[in-house]
Amino acid sequence: MLLTYIWTVFFLIGFIAALAQWLILGDVEVFKRIMDGTFESARLGVMDIALPLAGVMTLWLGIMNIGEKAGAIDFIAKIIGPFFARIFPGVPQNHPANGHMVMNFSANLLGLDNAATPFGLKAMESLQSLNPSKDEASDAQIMFLVLHTSGLTLIPLAIMAQRAVLGAKDPSDIFIPCMIATYVATVVGLIAVAIRQRINLFDRVIMGWLGGLTSFIVALVWYMSQHMSRTDIEVFSKISANLLLFTIIISFMLGAMRKKVNVYEAFIEGAKGGIQTSLTIIPYLVGMLVAIGVLRNSGILGFIVSGFTWLFTQMGLNTDFTAALPTALMKPLSSSGSRALMVDAMKTYGVDSFIGRLTCIFQGSADTTFYIVALYFGSVGIRKTRYAISMGLLADFAGVVAAIFVAYLFFH
Repeated sequence: MLLTYIWTVFFLIGFIAALAQWLILGDVEVFKRIMDGTFESARLGVMDIALPLAGVMTLWLGIMNIGEKAGAIDFIAKIIGPFFARIFPGVPQNHPANGHMVMNFSANLLGLDNAATPFGLKAMESLQSLNPSKDEASDAQIMFLVLHTSGLTLIPLAIMAQRAVLGAKDPSDIFIPCMIATYVATVVGLIAVAIRQRINLFDRVIMGWLGGLTSFIVALVWYMSQHMSRTDIEVFSKISANLLLFTIIISFMLGAMRKKVNVYEAFIEGAKGGIQTSLTIIPYLVGMLVAIGVLRNSGILGFIVSGFTWLFTQMGLNTDFTAALPTALMKPLSSSGSRALMVDAMKTYGVDSFIGRLTCIFQGSADTTFYIVALYFGSVGIRKTRYAISMGLLADFAGVVAAIFVAYLFFH
């Protein structure tokens, strides 16, 4: 029911904000913007997301099926099994869901969004097979979704590329702040869900994995910041990410051939589910995107930013960051919307300004919670999201706070 309430509230708030702009500010175009936005959002959900996703899903579900028949997914599940057995206690250690989740997290870490989504949808489908209540999110599905919405990305290549296009002196100078902010969001999301699910975070295996991952990220950030130029970072990210992804494909194929599997037939068998999955998510996706479009076009974000500016001024705090808040507020709702706000802020205030850099860190600090909920839960027919959204938004909030802190530390 939480998703129902949120979806309805988006429309109501948008309507009230639009009325205020018409009656108080005299904006006679506001209702037209909202209605035009609903049609555009519906078109976007089908033509720009669901249908292109069908092609990507067809490809990667076919590749995943080859990997499963080759035993690669089971192999990955065994390696990560001890850690996942602690944070996903409802998932058997050797279950394929573990491998699917690892593939999703790895693709996200490398910034490979096109690959991450099919892996994530496959992981959610695997977790659904273990779910005793098919219309209600299980503990494991909530943990997976919150970790996914925290948006842990090692190298924000798309953001750096956008900064380069707009003429930034050093497009990669937001790399370390983005890494810090998104890692904070991930850790907070993990801890919050673990507390809610009564998972022992002080278990030696959990502490070992988290400590190892933290050490790896800190070491990589230090090395790249101290020994690599902007060009080196961009080249490294492009080569390493795509080389690793292509290596996975080749490894799956070679492993399957070693087991005498008909690779092409295995691909076709898995690929058949791509179109069906994409068709299944269309109603959920369009419904959420239209509601988000109403909220965005109603101008409510401007009112909220003005309110925050007044509040922080009354508290005697520095308010230089408030102009960047629309990007932070939009990020949980719409990735394309927040990206547009980020670009607009860089053009308005300057690509190397404090606001320009802060919006980039906001963009790289978390993922789109409501979009992911609609996409992933919708793909398996889950309607009762329980506390998934609140925990996802908590992780987003942690990322925003961390982004503001590191932006002041690095650029103010």
